[in-house]
Amino acid sequence: MLKEGLAHNPPVPESPPRGLVQIFTGDGKGKTSAALGVVLRALGHGLKVCVIFFMKGDYPYGERRILSELPNVTVASFGSKGFVNPEDIKPEQREAAERALAAAREAVLGGNYDLVVLDEVNVAVAWRLVELDEVMRLLKDKPPQVELILTGRRADRKLVEVADLVTEMLKIKHPYDKGVKARKGIDY
Repeated sequence: MLKEGLAHNPPVPESPPRGLVQIFTGDGKGKTSAALGVVLRALGHGLKVCVIFFMKGDYPYGERRILSELPNVTVASFGSKGFVNPEDIKPEQREAAERALAAAREAVLGGNYDLVVLDEVNVAVAWRLVELDEVMRLLKDKPPQVELILTGRRADRKLVEVADLVTEMLKIKHPYDKGVKARKGIDY
């Protein structure tokens, strides 16, 4: 029941969807977790989602396993099981990142997805596994209805400038600094 004196406002019609570019970056934990939170929200509303893992290859990441079991989600992983050493980039690592970017381009432009997540693409750019200009071109070519999320440390300032939302995860304290290794089910 409305209190006397309060006006009842009719519901505002929803505006047509406009896909934004979001970046989750910084040295703190939670970039992929934040992106996957958006994925869950999108799936809850029946949206179609594609998640492309740039740096997480054949490793038993829990998020990749469960995402591949959910409806309306396509998951693609590129890279190797081990970590990439930015001082010693191997040709196969660069090739995997280039394949990931090609898959990203297809997902963003193909018309099949409402939300596309490019996990660790910022690191791939920072370590020159893929060219910044190619990622910038993808953002420029992105259809207006597609939501695009880029994760990873060291987001290039040019990407930050064109993004609609940028969140920097700030590391204040991390158990890794005390020798605690990543924990199955919590950290991967």
